[in-house]
Amino acid sequence: MTPVRVGVFGLLGSGNLGNDGSLEAVLGYLRADHPDAVVDALCGGPEIVAARYGIPATRLHWYRGEYRTASRAGAIAGKGLGKIVDAFRTAAWVRRHDVVIVPGMGVLEATLPLRPWGFPYALFLLCATGRLFGTRVALVSVGAAEIGNRPTRALVRWSARLAAYRSYRDAQSRDAMRAMGVDTARDEVYPDLAFALPTPSEWGIPRSELVGELGEAPSGPPGPVGVGIMAFHGGNDDRARAEEIYRRYLDGTTRFVRALVEDGRPVRLLSGDEVDAPVSAAILDAVDSPLVTAAEAASLADLMKEMAAVDTVVATRYHNLICALKVGTPTLALTYAAKSDALMDRMGLAAYCHPAREVDADRLLDQFRALEQQSAELRRTLTERNLVAAQQLDDQFAALTAALFPAAAHTHTPANALRETP
Repeated sequence: MTPVRVGVFGLLGSGNLGNDGSLEAVLGYLRADHPDAVVDALCGGPEIVAARYGIPATRLHWYRGEYRTASRAGAIAGKGLGKIVDAFRTAAWVRRHDVVIVPGMGVLEATLPLRPWGFPYALFLLCATGRLFGTRVALVSVGAAEIGNRPTRALVRWSARLAAYRSYRDAQSRDAMRAMGVDTARDEVYPDLAFALPTPSEWGIPRSELVGELGEAPSGPPGPVGVGIMAFHGGNDDRARAEEIYRRYLDGTTRFVRALVEDGRPVRLLSGDEVDAPVSAAILDAVDSPLVTAAEAASLADLMKEMAAVDTVVATRYHNLICALKVGTPTLALTYAAKSDALMDRMGLAAYCHPAREVDADRLLDQFRALEQQSAELRRTLTERNLVAAQQLDDQFAALTAALFPAAAHTHTPANALRETP
C-alpha cells in the first residue's frame, strides 16, 4: 500500500512551547500508530521543526515579516503580495497530502492580540484547499472562543466548517463554535494534547535530581516556588489598554515575587514563549535577590522538569498551567481567558484562580497560602485527574485514527504505551 501522506500545520517552531508540545504529542501518536506515514510540516519555524523533530518543513508564510507591523509602503506591499502567493503555496502543499492535522493550539480563538489576515487567513486557506482537493483536514483538540471582530470571526467560522474533523480541548470551545454558527453535533471534547506527553516521573527521574540549582529554603520546607510569567497585554479587544494591562500585570506579579522572597522562598521564573523574556528580566531587576532565578526551557519537557522540582506553581500561560498540573504540582492560575478557568476546573482546582488583568499581590498571596495548606490533598486530586485525562486522550487518538485512517483503526496503540524518554 502507498504510505499515507500526513501534513502538520500551525505556528510551530516559532518560540511557543505549548504549540510545539502539541506537535510533539501528535508526532508520538503518528509514530506509534502509523509508523509508515510520510510526515512533513507547513509551519512558522521550519528550521527548528526540521532539526528538533526530524521531519521536512516548509515556511508557513512567503513574506517573512508577516507578524511584524507594516508601516512602510514596501512592507505593506510585501504583506499584500504574500497573501496572494500564500494562497497558491498552501494549495500546492495541501494537494500533496492525504491528511493534514492541526495539532491543538488556540487556532479558533482571539484571546490574545490577533489580526484577521495573519494566522486566521492561513487557517482558512488550509481548510478551503483541503475541501477543494479532498485532503482531510483535522482540527485536533483545539481551543476556541467567541470572536467579536467580524473578519476574524468569519475566517475562523468558515475554517471550522470546512474541516473534515474537529475536536476541542474544553466544552467552552465547542460552545463558542456553536454560538458562531458551526454545527458541533458530532464534535467531541478531549483534554489538551500536552497531557499525552510523558512526565519526569515516567522517565524515572527522582525529584531530588530535578531540584538541582533551586535548592531548598534556608529554614527547610516549604521549598521553591515556580512563577510562570507572560508578556500579557490583554486580548484582541484590549488593544487600547494593552500597555496599562501589561504594567498592572507586571507590577502585581513583581510584588508577589518580592513577598515570597521576604518569606525566604526560592523563586524560579518560568516562561512558555520567547516573548516573555523582558518580563523575566524586569522582575529579576526589580527584586534583585539571589533567591530569584530564571529558567531557560526549550520544550514542554524542560518546563515539566522545572514544575516537578518546585513545591507550588503560580502561572499565567495556558501550557505552563498544563505542565504544572500534569506533573501533579499544586497550582494557582493567573487566568486571562475562559480556557484557563476550564482547565483548572477539569483538574479539580477551580478555587485557585486569580485574574491576570487585575493582579492583586495581597489577595494572590492569601490564595497562595491557602493552596499550600491543601497541598497533600490537591496532589492526590491531580493524580486522579491525570489518569482520567490519559484515558480520554487515548480515546481521542483512537477517534482520530477511525476518522482519518479507517484502514488502520483496529491497530491503535494506547496513549500510555507511547511514553519515551526525551
